[in-house]
Amino acid sequence: VQLQASGGGLVQAGGSLRLSCAASGRTGSSYEMGWFRQAPGKEREFVAGISWSGGSAYYADSVKGRFTISRDGAKNTVYLQMNSLKPEDTAVYYCAASMTTMTMPSSARYWGQGTQVTVSS
Repeated sequence: VQLQASGGGLVQAGGSLRLSCAASGRTGSSYEMGWFRQAPGKEREFVAGISWSGGSAYYADSVKGRFTISRDGAKNTVYLQMNSLKPEDTAVYYCAASMTTMTMPSSARYWGQGTQVTVSS
């Protein structure tokens, strides 16, 4: 499975961005999809995940109520809508795929390239 992330950029605090992650290759399998992020000098951390059907989504406490993950099965694409962005959301965001629920980087099987999100104060 190949993952291609896009949609990052520079935004002011309180603004919004939408990240996309397009999957190709063996996309017929039932993969969980998710987003992680890594700020400079920090460990990569879980942000949000979604089941292969799209029926179940789960979030890190730090983004609950502000971020929404969704997927379009027909397009093999996962989205991360990020609202009310804060400077502490600044990081490189990575999409990932796994056969199991992902809340730890070690549980991801496939990774996309990162996309930079910078939130200015």
